[in-house]
Amino acid sequence: MGALEFAIVMLFVLAMVFIFLAAFVFWLWMLIDSIKRDFKSDGEKIVWVLVIIFLHILGALIYLAVVYLPSKSEHKRRGRS
Repeated sequence: MGALEFAIVMLFVLAMVFIFLAAFVFWLWMLIDSIKRDFKSDGEKIVWVLVIIFLHILGALIYLAVVYLPSKSEHKRRGRS
């Protein structure tokens, strides 16, 4: 393997490590947010924590779309009025 091929392979490996690390940090961020958040019931909190744990990145993306982003936009609307 020449130097160019080695550099391309190492660049690919480095990119994959970065992507996996970023995905893990995002997953952990959503998991911590779901644990700290005050839901209407404890059952709702347990369901979201389990969704994030068992569905991994997909669960974190669902939580982001259903809970995290709508609550942020609601908070901004309340702050303006």
